Amino acid sequence: MSHHIIEADAVQYSYPDTTPALKGISFTIVHGESVGFVGANGAGKSTLLQHLSGCIFPDSGEVRIGHVPINRKNLQSVRKRIGMVFQDPDDQLFMPRVFDDVAFGPLNLGFPEDEVRERVMTALSEVGAQHLSDRPPYKISGGEKRAVAIATVLSMSPDILLLDEPSSGLDPKSRRQLIHLLKGFSHTKIIATHDLDLVLDVCERTIVLNEGTISADGPTKSIFEDEKLLVRNNLEKPLTMQG
Repeated sequence: MSHHIIEADAVQYSYPDTTPALKGISFTIVHGESVGFVGANGAGKSTLLQHLSGCIFPDSGEVRIGHVPINRKNLQSVRKRIGMVFQDPDDQLFMPRVFDDVAFGPLNLGFPEDEVRERVMTALSEVGAQHLSDRPPYKISGGEKRAVAIATVLSMSPDILLLDEPSSGLDPKSRRQLIHLLKGFSHTKIIATHDLDLVLDVCERTIVLNEGTISADGPTKSIFEDEKLLVRNNLEKPLTMQG
């Protein structure tokens, strides 16, 4: 399934004020992998995720999905394979009803009305949110918003899920539900987060970012057991590995 392969090749990017954000990032992620991007604030996690979704483009180097470069020319076809869940669900939920938000993507892809409805209800069912279909997004809880935001992506049947700080702002119960949900997905998953316990639960591989470079890339448990590595990158062991 080569079309699921994600490749970053010597990606460099600076912010508009010329501050370097990514400094020659390279990696390959294959079909079915669950990968965590971790690092301190300013390490480049969210910026890298935005490159993988085609929200921004490298100053040099290249990002490819299935060997197809992510650029303005290929963006529409590439984005059909990628689903991006933003850190703040309110950035994705803007329609009068939950149903309309989840239907927005398939409608814009030109699917017929019957198929759109089927996609919406299937996606909401996958995240346990069918009962929210007719609710206004502003009248549901933070955990419910997160689930619906994921459903807006699932309704477009992406091969790859990108999630930016998915557990941010969730209460413990909603966080546990999110982890259970993510563990059940067979998609290729890339999660950028400060929540190392979530990464330990969901991701078999972790890439540690530090000031725009890759500091480590390997099995999650091995990386989180390396205290010297964590200290060098301003990280601490997941709570479940402490004591």
